[in-house]
Amino acid sequence: MKKVNRLISLVLGYALLSSATAIPLIAQEQADIDSNAPATPFPHFWEQMFGSGRAILSLRESYRDDLRAVKKVADFRYVRFHAILHDEVGMYNEDEHGNPVYNFAYVDQIYDGLLKNGVRPFVEISFMPKKLAFNPDALHPFWYKQNVSPPKSIERWDGLMTNFAQHLVQRYGIDEVSQWYFEVWNEPNIDFWNGIPRQKSYFDLYVHTARALKAVSPRLRVGGPASSAAYWIPAFLRYCAANHVPVDFVSTHGYSDDTVEDLFGPNEEVRPADLPPNFPKDIPMDERVPRAIAKVRSQIDASPMPNLPLMWTEWNVQGMNESRDTIFVGPALANTIRQCSGVDMLSFWTFSDVFEEGGPIPQPFSGQFGLRAKGGINKPSYYAYGLLHQLGNQRIANSSSDVIVTKSADGSLVLTAWNLVDPDKQGTAHTLTLNFRGVSPDAAVTLQRVDSEHGNVLPRYAAMGKPLDPTPEQVEQLNRETALPGPEKASLKNGKLELQLNPNALVLIRVQSR
Repeated sequence: MKKVNRLISLVLGYALLSSATAIPLIAQEQADIDSNAPATPFPHFWEQMFGSGRAILSLRESYRDDLRAVKKVADFRYVRFHAILHDEVGMYNEDEHGNPVYNFAYVDQIYDGLLKNGVRPFVEISFMPKKLAFNPDALHPFWYKQNVSPPKSIERWDGLMTNFAQHLVQRYGIDEVSQWYFEVWNEPNIDFWNGIPRQKSYFDLYVHTARALKAVSPRLRVGGPASSAAYWIPAFLRYCAANHVPVDFVSTHGYSDDTVEDLFGPNEEVRPADLPPNFPKDIPMDERVPRAIAKVRSQIDASPMPNLPLMWTEWNVQGMNESRDTIFVGPALANTIRQCSGVDMLSFWTFSDVFEEGGPIPQPFSGQFGLRAKGGINKPSYYAYGLLHQLGNQRIANSSSDVIVTKSADGSLVLTAWNLVDPDKQGTAHTLTLNFRGVSPDAAVTLQRVDSEHGNVLPRYAAMGKPLDPTPEQVEQLNRETALPGPEKASLKNGKLELQLNPNALVLIRVQSR
């Protein structure tokens, strides 16, 4: 990946070497860090929520094991999944006379399990129960064949939403449920919704859902449009404002490998006039999600509802060459965090490879989305989240595109630095010199890394013979062998710290305060 504003120097004498003895160029960079510079709030928006498959999976012990493991390193507060209304959950049925029958037995087990483990639901209201569907055969091609039809009766949909909300409030109390979020549907702008016309029929579903929930309690939080690739935001907010429809937050999705055309237009929602002058046609994947967030934030700010929170309820780094199983995720995550502003939650899809959109996962490390592979094996992304969790809650600006500088509650500086190389590129080693001011010139320093040698399970899995179905003993061995060691101890030298970062290395640095 080409870095802007990076100082590149050639290795001394490189030009004099023959091709037989040539050595790679090494990127050189310096970053100045002033601990006394003004700091701004730095909420950990990237670890507040994670996505995860579909609702019924949360009843599995493997799912709950992964949830507990990720909770330990990221301490996330919310989890979102599809299909709480799927027939396999059994919430809605009809008796022999066609009257609605509600059953919350599995719903209770699902939400009880989350709450018991310190995580609240971000409730995605989807998909359509077959007996409530206008078209019972409108099944999505995902393995679990969710129904994407509108309801056959909007009155019965209202009744389902009312009974659902009333049950939750009765069981958990309004003080608890008012801290949840209710998101209407999933990506209705594409094939997860087949109402006709698509946008108008979704808006109608949203109106009825939002009003039914608010009728149970105005404290329930509801939002949408939960769209793919940042679609429909201006039209959704205009419609809700014009029709006095409650909206407590805006939600949408966008991935690093979504196309520029999808994320930025032109389409029916993003006209060329909406884009900044000279907006580039080819935006690097590593910049797409932050820029899409900025676009949506500006759309909200310009809307009749300018103060709404923005919940980015699905995202992930680019997935070429099975990169989501590799050490690439850590630097890609850090680089996305560095660029983002104006988003309240950035929900990584997903925390676990207990995931079945294409059917049961046949083997570990097949490029799935999660932080833990089949069997509960920790990926490099799992350890990267653990490092980034340690960043402070105040941020200090710096000029580098490869560094985030924060200040912790005890006054220590906590930094992360990385050497991001995209999966389709050949990278080089990177030397980074950090120049500190406002700290002791020989201040104590600790370092932790995720790189090719630390937290990288793939070589150890290969050495094990790549078992398709690892035994619990093999999983334990892989997690034990890849667990990060204790922090390395070092110190500044004349206020400087030099780091050698190989491609896709991520390092966390803690500098002791005076």
